[in-house]
Amino acid sequence: MPPGKRELARIERRLITMLTEACETAKGEIKGFTWLTHTVDLNTLAETLKVIWVFETLADRKLAQVDAKARIFELTAIALNEAYIDLSLLDRNVRFDSEEECQRIHSGDWQKRLAKGY
Repeated sequence: MPPGKRELARIERRLITMLTEACETAKGEIKGFTWLTHTVDLNTLAETLKVIWVFETLADRKLAQVDAKARIFELTAIALNEAYIDLSLLDRNVRFDSEEECQRIHSGDWQKRLAKGY
């Protein structure tokens, strides 16, 4: 039986709380990192979860993809585990983005950018 609305709301709250902790940790460790967000359809979590790590500049994003990718995956995995979400992370679940790219392509409109799947 699929989870009900209350259980899905609990999952979402736990996920937000744990991703917030990962975000705060990363701010002190990863150069140029500013914030993170996620998109998900909780009814198909494994297929739809995307955690988007946002950096100030394109250069910061590219550097993180080389130097901090393992740490970002580790922080994401810890957050999911602490939110009681059993998911083997894949590259499709973790995305890297930047304020600079959003400003250039979507005039700083993150809702529009996230809706397009960047």
